Amino acid sequence: MSFRSGRHFLQIPGPSNVPDRILRAIDQATMDHRGPEFGELTLEIMDGLKKVFKTEQPVIVFPSSGTGAWEAALVNTLSTGDRVLMFETGQFATLWSGLANKLGLDVDLVAGDWRHGIPADALAARLVDDNEHAIKAVCCVHNETSTGVASNIAAVRQAMDDAGHPALLLVDTISSLASIDFRHDEWGVDVTIGCSQKGLMLPPGLGFNAVSEKARDAAKKSTFNKSYWDWDAMLANNATGFFPYTPATNLLYGLKEALAMLFEEGLDDVFARHDRHAEATRRAVRAWGLNVLCENSDEYSSVLTAVLVPDGHDADILRAIILERFDMSLGTGLGKVQGKVFRIGHLGDFNDLMLAGTLSGVEMGLGLAGVPHQKGGVSAALDFLADPEGTRFQ
Repeated sequence: MSFRSGRHFLQIPGPSNVPDRILRAIDQATMDHRGPEFGELTLEIMDGLKKVFKTEQPVIVFPSSGTGAWEAALVNTLSTGDRVLMFETGQFATLWSGLANKLGLDVDLVAGDWRHGIPADALAARLVDDNEHAIKAVCCVHNETSTGVASNIAAVRQAMDDAGHPALLLVDTISSLASIDFRHDEWGVDVTIGCSQKGLMLPPGLGFNAVSEKARDAAKKSTFNKSYWDWDAMLANNATGFFPYTPATNLLYGLKEALAMLFEEGLDDVFARHDRHAEATRRAVRAWGLNVLCENSDEYSSVLTAVLVPDGHDADILRAIILERFDMSLGTGLGKVQGKVFRIGHLGDFNDLMLAGTLSGVEMGLGLAGVPHQKGGVSAALDFLADPEGTRFQ
């Protein structure tokens, strides 16, 4: 391959760009993970993670992908044959339901059109009809990475409370954690699933379970065989800052730095920045004459925007042209929307000029690919970004 000057634009919705501060933090000599210095590091990280999850409850860190954190949540709280209620909001919700099926759970997957979030009324109806309380867990994806749709988890919890149903609430925040406001304790979530390579700005390799007291009580009754994913072993060792097996030491160095960066900016300002970049992106899309996949403005994601291409055009051809000409990666359409959408990631370590460059690459690519559109999307986004008010959303 020939040399390409400048930095590659990684504008997929995760893994996100890893900032230099975190890369430098990871680039340190590995310490003794049984020594006192490491225990102090872990306790500091655990305290910081609680602030990000907005919880006073334990947060467990696995050396894993988000998929591993999914599995850990299920095998610790449930037993073979337990019924779980899930919602088909997109590709990742579908994959999670497939994992649950493979584990031997009885999955009730509520069909969806991939353009809307979890319908609280449909959830409430299912729970009211479940007089025997056969449903042991409600599993939700907060921000569906494949569609750019963010579900209202507070409304989900309210529906569960209104129905008086005792099911556990398990929530995937893999692409929303540290990018969109999430409140584990306030929203009554029992297990929050997260990972390192999105809003936390790290490389892939860390999975998280934030676990309520109710979830820990349920774990005592679980009959699933587990070893690597066992919460008990993790919690017992984490109490003094250690792990039951070798942790991802250098990623933990990076996590400490990531937490410092988030707190220096302030979580509320981090969320506002993501909201602002998402709105600027949607203004560009509207100016191009294209449509956002998400149909409900109350459910727009601030992590990514999934853009529909007109009928007769292939989003993956557009993506290939943009990669070849401008060295920029956009997210592909997944599952049902493959070839129909491209996804613009605007999360993590990201600023106004990075977004301006991203949208410029898309606008030029639309022209080169022959996708019908109107020019001016970049200008519409820049006008919004340059607005002194900065938050005047339509």
